Amino acid sequence: RFISLLQRHTGYVLVSGYVAILLGRSRTTEDVDLFIERLSLSQFTALYNDLLTHGFWSVTVDDPQELFSMLMDRLSIRFAESEKVIPNFELKFVKDPLDRYALQNAVTVVLPGGELRIAPLDMQIAYKRFVLMSQKDLEDARHLQSTFTISEENINKCKQLLQQYGRI
Repeated sequence: RFISLLQRHTGYVLVSGYVAILLGRSRTTEDVDLFIERLSLSQFTALYNDLLTHGFWSVTVDDPQELFSMLMDRLSIRFAESEKVIPNFELKFVKDPLDRYALQNAVTVVLPGGELRIAPLDMQIAYKRFVLMSQKDLEDARHLQSTFTISEENINKCKQLLQQYGRI
């Protein structure tokens, strides 16, 4: 439901832990991380109002101008269903060529209830293995690589991109 509303206003891509969960990894998460296209203040306000109208609230703050300012400052903001905090949707504007790569090369996952756009698996694996490196992220990376045919060569190309843009 959240994604359906989001798509009315902007492009998006799901990243991080939810990707592994969606693709069969058994673990929990409190949030769903998304990169979205940059919006103008008026476009963001329209998205904000649409979310409120359809039963979501901002976990972060309740002022759309402040939320927009946070996004412009490269911070994330969170929305959840009314009267809930978990799970929540953590939104960030695309901020650099790596985020743009994830958005432009998103993979579409077809589900009974609709479609979701996820970041390329080789980039997800590289980011989890070489940047995040927590136990759960390393397990996510192993799950993705063992479940799907993702070559070590492609993962290393993504690692080079991560190095090039200062993430490693």
